[in-house]
Amino acid sequence: MARLDLRGKLAVLADAAKYDASCASSGSTKRGSAGETKGIGSITGAGICHSYTPDGRCISLLKILLTNHCVYDCLYCVNRVSSNVARARFTPEEVVTITLDFYKRNYIEGLFLSSGIIRSPNYTMEQLVQVARLLRETHHYRGYIHLKTIPDADPCLIEQAGLYADRLSINVELPREQSLTKLAPQKQAGSIRKAMGGLRVRLEEAEDERKRMRHARRFAPAGQSTQMIVGADGESDRDIIRSSVSLYSGYKLKRVYYSAYSPIPGSSQDLPAKKPPLIREHRLYQADWLYRFYEFSVDDVLAATTDGMLDLDLDPKLAWALKHRTLFPIDVNTAPREHLLRVPGLGVKSVDKILRVRRLAALRFADMAKLSRSMKTLQDFVALPDWHPGKALDRATPADFLPAAQKQLSLF
Repeated sequence: MARLDLRGKLAVLADAAKYDASCASSGSTKRGSAGETKGIGSITGAGICHSYTPDGRCISLLKILLTNHCVYDCLYCVNRVSSNVARARFTPEEVVTITLDFYKRNYIEGLFLSSGIIRSPNYTMEQLVQVARLLRETHHYRGYIHLKTIPDADPCLIEQAGLYADRLSINVELPREQSLTKLAPQKQAGSIRKAMGGLRVRLEEAEDERKRMRHARRFAPAGQSTQMIVGADGESDRDIIRSSVSLYSGYKLKRVYYSAYSPIPGSSQDLPAKKPPLIREHRLYQADWLYRFYEFSVDDVLAATTDGMLDLDLDPKLAWALKHRTLFPIDVNTAPREHLLRVPGLGVKSVDKILRVRRLAALRFADMAKLSRSMKTLQDFVALPDWHPGKALDRATPADFLPAAQKQLSLF
């Protein structure tokens, strides 16, 4: 096989990294003191923003693998050892060179680095840490770094990674332990959870150190995240939601990312022939938002499912509201925050703005139209001094809330 140059390696390893969804810099903070002039790439400087902001905007990270060689044979992974794909491997120095070159050309704002397992988990983790160390200590890079850590690596290596990276992540891979045993027999759910638990403890220690000592060294200030594959083994949305809630509460994760399974060449008969609809991934993110930011309990979210699956046509919040119509309409000017958060068409920021404004004056229909982009949906669920939906919601069907294009398609 011909030896690849740097451009060829980049083509292979950037493409190989596209299946990893868990790359975000939200939650990071500026490195270095206010008066520090040495260093490049601060993500909080002028013109630099996060990859996934709270309102969903996405910016650019260099997302690559150190190598797509891997000693594991996970059936759902295109880079598994038995897969017939083009292989490539960067040296740590090459990753550093590409990252700095791309940053200086204003192509990226940070680095997301993962890797297949080469030689051993410890050797692979050493290579990943070396990249971050070179960037921080040799080149004084102050930009965002997200490292995908190896669960079976020595905790000392993960400790080192956290001193250089803004965020660390450990993939749980699949929502059910039996699925992991079936599709990735070389990976152990217990070791993954143990590594995540150890990382949580270290993050809590670092937070306590920062409270006690102003100049304590930072450790992964943007926290830890994980990713699970959706639709690889017949799991329901109920299974995924319960697994996610457990992960958030047990490991204080910043994010759980959902990645729709994508069929790969030569895949096992144990895997589905077709990928799940991408809208399913989107609905899971919406459900995730409900119990993280909208004060929904997991039972509330699951109440929006039918036979364990979220409605692909309606977002989970609207589906929940249509199953609890007797709670509506809600008086915008008197309802508590937790009730306003249940109203379809109202986001967290809109609700907080309503609470501020209504202290000064009663909100009317025109005011709500300025606060919400979804007034067509919202108007059936709220009451205002100059507006009441009457019995409109009682007569409404889920189809009435579909976009016009979906209604037209449903005729055929």
